[in-house]
Amino acid sequence: MATTADFRNGMCIEFNGQLYSIVQFQHVKPGKGPAFVRTKLRHISTGKILENTFSAGVKVNEARVEHRPHQFLYKDDVGYHFMNSETFEQLCLEETLVESPDLLREGQEVTLVYHVDSDTPLMVNLPQFITYEVTYTEPGVRGDTSSTSSLKPATIDTGATIMVPLFIELGEKIKVDTKERSYVERAKE
Repeated sequence: MATTADFRNGMCIEFNGQLYSIVQFQHVKPGKGPAFVRTKLRHISTGKILENTFSAGVKVNEARVEHRPHQFLYKDDVGYHFMNSETFEQLCLEETLVESPDLLREGQEVTLVYHVDSDTPLMVNLPQFITYEVTYTEPGVRGDTSSTSSLKPATIDTGATIMVPLFIELGEKIKVDTKERSYVERAKE
């Protein structure tokens, strides 16, 4: 059993008979009334976000999970194929278990989260930051800004579209935050 004081991002809990991962949490101590914890929970199997408020000190069941390194091999009609980096066993997962499937590239190292009690894969987590090459983007026009943070769409080598600053050009390598699906910086060679 864990309490709301043990909450951390990525923690898996059992809530209403289902498994959820904590995406975000905030302890709130109002001037009047008891403290509480405001959370955003992601349903493990469907990926839907649920906002919930827990009273401070409430006990919750922490789901026992294990993070195992895997390598993404390929995608076909059956699903997404991964290989365990330690045992070299291969498994196929459906798209709903993959965090951002359009950001996966063949050979990519990922982490599979397993439910320890049933030894079943729950979700596929990509690394926080990955470097991609821009394969298509419109040229940025100097002076074509209405604010200081103007962005344009760019297609990366996996086929996904990411919003990038106007100065990014075709062929450049960029660092992308896979959790936010956003541009971070130019990749350092």
